[in-house]
Amino acid sequence: MFQTLRNAWSVPEIRKKFIYTLIMIIIFRIGGAITVPFLDLASVQSWVSQNATDGNFLEYLNILTGGQLSKATVFSLSITPYINASIIIQLLTYALPPLERLQEEGEEGRKVLNQITAYVSLGLALFMAIAYFLTMRNQMHAVSYTSGAYGWFAAIVIVASLTAGASFVVWMGNRINDKGIGNGISIILFAGIVARFPTDVGTLVELTMTTPERYFFESLAVLVMFVLMVGFIVAMNEAERRIPIQYAKRVVGRKQYGGQNTHIPIKVCMSGVMPIIFAMAFMSLPSTISLFVQPAQTLEAAKEAGGMATFYFHFINFFRTTSWGYAALYLVLIVAFNYFYVAMQYNPIEIANNLRQSNGGIPGIRPGKPTSDYIQRVLSKITLVGAIFLGIIAIFPILLTKLDPNLQSLSMGGTSILIVVSVALETARTLESQLMMRHHKGFLG
Repeated sequence: MFQTLRNAWSVPEIRKKFIYTLIMIIIFRIGGAITVPFLDLASVQSWVSQNATDGNFLEYLNILTGGQLSKATVFSLSITPYINASIIIQLLTYALPPLERLQEEGEEGRKVLNQITAYVSLGLALFMAIAYFLTMRNQMHAVSYTSGAYGWFAAIVIVASLTAGASFVVWMGNRINDKGIGNGISIILFAGIVARFPTDVGTLVELTMTTPERYFFESLAVLVMFVLMVGFIVAMNEAERRIPIQYAKRVVGRKQYGGQNTHIPIKVCMSGVMPIIFAMAFMSLPSTISLFVQPAQTLEAAKEAGGMATFYFHFINFFRTTSWGYAALYLVLIVAFNYFYVAMQYNPIEIANNLRQSNGGIPGIRPGKPTSDYIQRVLSKITLVGAIFLGIIAIFPILLTKLDPNLQSLSMGGTSILIVVSVALETARTLESQLMMRHHKGFLG
């Protein structure tokens, strides 16, 4: 990858794209230091640090925004509205025939889908900005003015700042796509998550300096484990199962066509981090509800309040990241969502029909239904391997927290590393393709 970066930097056109992308990232980081007016930042940071824990939705948002949610900056929402809008439109594409037809129309259809995604993203950004404002006013008590004309003015300014910040981040991502090195939204997400890594490293350093006799070797072990995790993620991202394809020979006049041997590559981790995001959003709902409907502090207090309070107490405790039941259910959901996501991306019947129409087939497998059944069996096995891989990455930091509660801040580190490594590999592949196009001499070279 470093060789690819060095080669890409030597090409003037790609170097300009690098510089443009770097400028966008710098603007993103500067925006992350501009706070929203009319807020008590100390109250926001204190409340988020106490409540954005146990894997709830606030912690999930805080990590995706690079910690900007806890700082109440204009980029507090970052690209989360766009990510959620993309997921919604992608799911609806398989459920609504009009959207499905747009997807099949090629480049023009994708442009329309991108516009729909942008409008949905703007609506979600406005909704999330209003929800965050109400949380800051009612829960954090961090809004300077809460009543009268000043209160309405402060509300409009805060909501407008958060909504505009989210829209501006999406605009920067699109600019990186057009004038930068590509993968704009992913690179913005990459920059936000990487910005939190010094904080996590600082946690380990502080623990080591405070209690060196315990945390010196433990911190080294954690760092080694995360390095090994990066290697594991790289290996699994590059792993693929190749289904051999052979095309029949055809004689047209004096020329012979076909007879080629190729393959269909099926990546082990074809769904990326999406199953983890789906599972994380589902598992964070109970913890998020507990922010507004507090359970009893102890089991004895819950029993005194009645049967419903006791049930709610056990229900909320089950969905805490320190619970073994949480880890088990989290793993099951990741496997289920991985199968669901792969089923949306791959259609074995369509692949089998395309092979038959192009006079191709899998050696030893009859065309038609036997081919689609074979592809389905291969997909099921590969999907299970990919799901187990994602489960290990997501569950490992939770198990680490079980061993040492002081490492709570690393409870979602596996997902963050998976996103960072995946974006880095995808960006490297994009640069390699751009280098290949510029070094290809073509037919007239």
